[in-house]
Amino acid sequence: MTIPTIDMERTGSNITRLRVEAGFSVKDLQEVFGFTTPQAIYKWQHGTAMPTLDNLIILAAVFNVHMDDIIIRNEAV
Repeated sequence: MTIPTIDMERTGSNITRLRVEAGFSVKDLQEVFGFTTPQAIYKWQHGTAMPTLDNLIILAAVFNVHMDDIIIRNEAV
């Protein structure tokens, strides 16, 4: 059995792309999540951290996509 892993860097790039396509700034997302600073969003975009499950649900709703459309997996061959 091969177990997929999350490609954090590509997922981060994907979050950035989806944010831009949806017309949101980092500041807009910061306000949606009620964060006092944008650091968590920048960490997501740079692939140094992943959104929590509840934040992924919110991102999917904000971007009008499925959670699977946000996460990029490394498929072992």
